Amino acid sequence: MENGLLVQFKDLGAIAVLALAAVGSGAGAGIAGMAAIGAWKKNFSQNKSASFLLVALTAAPLTQTIYGYIVMNKMVELANKGQYLWGVGIFAGIAIGFSAYWQGKCAAAACDAMGETGKGFGNYIAILGMTETVALLVMVFSIVFLGRLS
Repeated sequence: MENGLLVQFKDLGAIAVLALAAVGSGAGAGIAGMAAIGAWKKNFSQNKSASFLLVALTAAPLTQTIYGYIVMNKMVELANKGQYLWGVGIFAGIAIGFSAYWQGKCAAAACDAMGETGKGFGNYIAILGMTETVALLVMVFSIVFLGRLS
């Protein structure tokens, strides 16, 4: 029988990776959303059309929550076998969350630029893809590491 005190924390690492990734996603999407609203307001006040593509820029940081969920699922498998791996969950979650946060800041700049010019969507998506790549790499490397433990 496992130590009762420890068992109550068995899913801490698993939930940490999801929660920290989601915090970054929420913050990033919130920052980008504020910029999109500001760009739309400027467009509306100047009687210009307001691009709905800003919604796609604003939504970009949300995918990091999915990456946290994927890592969490692998961690739950290991937690059920007695491997709690809190450090993996916390540090992977922080890295994925920061990727989402900074992606949101880049998306905010993209919303401002696109709202002003109406151009450059493909360029902005490319930059958002670069910041997203950090989260993808953390997810993949975490799963590879966790796979070696199973």
